Amino acid sequence: MDSQEPWNLENGGVHGADMNGLDKEASFADRRAPHNTSASSVLRKKSDPMLVPAKVRLPVLRQVVANMQEVILGTKLAILFPAIPLAIAADLYKFGRAWIFALSLLGLTPLAERVSFLTEQIAYFTGPTVGGLLNATCGNATELIIALFALHQNKIHVVKYSLLGSVLSNLLLVLGSSLLCGGLANLKKEQRYDRKQADVNSLLLLLGLLCHLLPLLFRYGGSGGPGGASVAEYTLQLSRASSIVMLLAYVVYIVFQLKTHRQMFESQEEDEEDGEKAVIGFWSAFCWLVGMTLIIALLSEYVVGTIEAASSSWGISISFISVILLPIVGNAAEHAGSIIFALKNKLDISLGVALGSATQISMFVVPLCVIVSWIMGTLMDLDFSLIETGCLAFTILITSFTLQDGTSHYMKGVVLFLCYIVIGACFFVQKIPLSQMNIANLGVEAPAEDSSA
Repeated sequence: MDSQEPWNLENGGVHGADMNGLDKEASFADRRAPHNTSASSVLRKKSDPMLVPAKVRLPVLRQVVANMQEVILGTKLAILFPAIPLAIAADLYKFGRAWIFALSLLGLTPLAERVSFLTEQIAYFTGPTVGGLLNATCGNATELIIALFALHQNKIHVVKYSLLGSVLSNLLLVLGSSLLCGGLANLKKEQRYDRKQADVNSLLLLLGLLCHLLPLLFRYGGSGGPGGASVAEYTLQLSRASSIVMLLAYVVYIVFQLKTHRQMFESQEEDEEDGEKAVIGFWSAFCWLVGMTLIIALLSEYVVGTIEAASSSWGISISFISVILLPIVGNAAEHAGSIIFALKNKLDISLGVALGSATQISMFVVPLCVIVSWIMGTLMDLDFSLIETGCLAFTILITSFTLQDGTSHYMKGVVLFLCYIVIGACFFVQKIPLSQMNIANLGVEAPAEDSSA
């Protein structure tokens, strides 16, 4: 009798009687955390039920096969999964370091999307508060892990460039592409969105910008203190204090988003998510999440360790690779999801994805890296240098002006997208020697070269 029953993948590869009342769970719209959780759903595809043998009598084996099918083959980015073993093989057999870097980047793309998917699945069972906190932690897991490995290897320039690139990418590339594509697809419709969520994110981004500007201004306008203390030391102290303030602001933002004003963030998703339910169980999703996080950590170590070799081999500056290439790979799923929702004239969700991710990077990941570097004894501050901070300032201001009237058209998308192209060109031509880059990060003058050498 068991072998004749079709396998129900909607319950995550486990027979309905073994799901302990999964169908009794509340609808996903009532349990899922707001923003940054809808991007992976549009990249999901229906898995082929024939891959789960109908005659397999062992429930555990059935569950493993079904979950593997749902997690590995349940995304349109599954074609990139072979890059993961190829990257590992390239490292083991000492292939060119540029190849290791490229394969690791490709392998990180589907992993970042699957982490978002698994976080969504866990949110079905944990409720909105825990699910929201989990999304706040895992929403940009790839960028955070890359940053931590770069800090461990004292590559502060990679940390700053990659995190700056994530903010620029979300605000200009993701949002600009979404407004452009959405405007072209809905020429005869008025595109409107709720300004309330955009205003909250804009305020937080401006607060983060202030915390970046002050160390930069202090370095240019400050002077040495008593006891021979240098400007760099005071800049570092100011950055650490500002990072604590930014983390505090982000905690308040999480409470604001998940508790006191939750309706402001969840109303945009009710129509899209109503009636959805989990496709795999809680512990299965948790185990897959841990496993994929470990693989992301491995590939991130490859990326950080080979970025200089790739830069030298390809003739591309490290700044361009870190600011442009790394964020595009890490946010590929969010990019696609935001554009698809904009094409459906659901700009509230597109804005939630782009602005939410940028806010999370600016107000959580960046100050967290400063605090972690403080613990590790690494000297990382919030001084991102003049060009980088200027790009960030203009990006936040342009985005804020773009979103101030609550309406959208394709011209706004064109302007944001072209701003990203210009900034990308700036970092493409910026080629700073690595030694000078590390010295500049600490606010120390480069030593003069010995003319007799």
